[in-house]
Amino acid sequence: MALIGRKKETQELDRYMRSGKAEFIAIYGRRRVGKTFLVDSYFNYSYSFYTTGIIGGKRKEEMTAFYQSLKSAGFTGNKPKTWMEAFSILTEVLSVKKQEDKRRIVFMDELPCFATPSSGFVKALDWFWNSWASKQPDMLLVVCGSATSWIVRNIINNKGGLHNRITHEMHLNPFTLAETSMYLESEGFVWDEISVVQTYMILGGIPYYLSLLKPELSISQNVDKLFFTPNAELKMEYNRLYNSLFKTPDKYMSIIELLASNNKGLTRKEITKALGKESSGHLSERLEDLINCDFIRLYNVKNKKISSTGGLFQLTDFYSIFYHEFGRINTTDTAYWTKLIKSHKQSTWWGLAYERLCMAHIPQMLSALGVESVHTEYYSWRSKKDSDGKKNERGAQVDLIIERDDRIINLCEIKYLSDEEYELDSDERLKIANRITRFKKETGTRYGVIPTLITTYGLKKNKHSSFFTQIVSMYDLMK
Repeated sequence: MALIGRKKETQELDRYMRSGKAEFIAIYGRRRVGKTFLVDSYFNYSYSFYTTGIIGGKRKEEMTAFYQSLKSAGFTGNKPKTWMEAFSILTEVLSVKKQEDKRRIVFMDELPCFATPSSGFVKALDWFWNSWASKQPDMLLVVCGSATSWIVRNIINNKGGLHNRITHEMHLNPFTLAETSMYLESEGFVWDEISVVQTYMILGGIPYYLSLLKPELSISQNVDKLFFTPNAELKMEYNRLYNSLFKTPDKYMSIIELLASNNKGLTRKEITKALGKESSGHLSERLEDLINCDFIRLYNVKNKKISSTGGLFQLTDFYSIFYHEFGRINTTDTAYWTKLIKSHKQSTWWGLAYERLCMAHIPQMLSALGVESVHTEYYSWRSKKDSDGKKNERGAQVDLIIERDDRIINLCEIKYLSDEEYELDSDERLKIANRITRFKKETGTRYGVIPTLITTYGLKKNKHSSFFTQIVSMYDLMK
C-alpha cells in the first residue's frame, strides 16, 4: 500500500537523512495512527537493525524478542542476560554494517514494551546512544511506540542521560479530512463529500479504522457492521485501545467518560470535583498524557472565570466520542445506525460532530479565509449576563472566535446540513446580531467583528444572506 499524505513528515525525514550527522528521532502519536507504517514505507524496510517489543510482554519475553532481532541482523552468540549486554552486542552488530555514503538505520518499534519494571532498559539505551551511536555520523535511530505518554515522559522529556539527546521529535497526527478523502479514493471508494465528512466525524482520521471500511457498503452500513453486529470490531476496540496505552487505564477512561458527557468541556477544577479525591491524584499527568495521545485538548475560553482556571479540557477523539454516544449501546438491531437516518437524535449529533470537525481543521479554515499568513488566536466565548442583567440563558455563547492581528475578529457560526445549502432567516439573523453586540460589549474589543458562516454546502441566496461577510464550506476544509 502506498503512503497517503504525510507530506510534512516525509520532508522532515528527507532532511534528517541528509543531515550528515547522527540522528535520534522519536515518533509519537495516538495508537492506530500509522507510526509504524510511516517508518516502514519511508525506509522501505531497509534497516541495519529492526526490533519490536511485545505489548504486554514480560521481561524475559522482551529480551527474547530483542535477541531474535540481533540474530536476524547477523549475531550468532548466546542470548544476553541484561540490557547493557544486549546493547553492547548491538554495537558490535552495527559496527560491521557500516557502508560508505549510506545510513545505518536502526528502528525500534513498540519501544515502551522493552522497559519492563526495574529492567534497566532506558539506562542501557542511554549508554548505547551517548557512548557510541551519537558519535557515528551515519547513524539514524528511530524509536516509536503505542504508549505515547511513555515515549514523551521517558525519552523526549527524559531527565537523566537521554536529556536533550533526542535530535528530533515527530508528533504524528491523525489524517486531515483531505488525507482521509485521498485514502478512501485510493481504496476504491466512490463516496461523495458528505459521506467522507460523516466518516471523519465518526472515526476521525485514524488510518487503521479507515482500513476496516468496505467500499461496497454505504457509510451507514459500514457503521452498523463495525459497531452493531455481533463481536463488532470497533465496539471491542475501546477497551483494547486504552488498556494498550496506559498502565492504569481505568483512571484515564474515567476522564474520557466524564468529558464525553460534557460536550463543551470542563475545567481542571470541575474534573477534580467530578472524579473525587480518590481519582484526582496525578490528574495533571493524566491530562497531559491524554493530550499527547490526541484524545483531548486544552481550549481557551474568553471568560475571566474560566480563563483563570486555565481553560477547558475537551474530548476530541472522534472514535471515543461516537463510542460513548452510540457505540456502546447494547442492541440486537444490526441495522441500528441505518435506521436512525433522518432522526432528530442523529441530526443533533451530526451538528455537534461537525463543530468538532471544524475545530480540528483550523489551518484549512484560516486558508479559506485568506489569513493563513496573519497571526491568529482562536477561542470560544461565553456571555456573563443577558442584556437585562439576568444570568445568561441559552444561545449566548460562540464556540469558535478567530482573533486576528490585523484587527479583525471572525465570529463563527457553524451549521451542519447533510444535503443542502444553509438558509439564513430573520430570526436566526437577529440572534447572531445580538450575540455580536453582546460579545463586543462584554469583551470591550475595538476590533472589527465579521459574522462568518462555516457550513457544509454553502449559503443559499436570499435577502438575509449578505449578513455573512465570509463563508467556509466543507469543500474548503477538504483542501
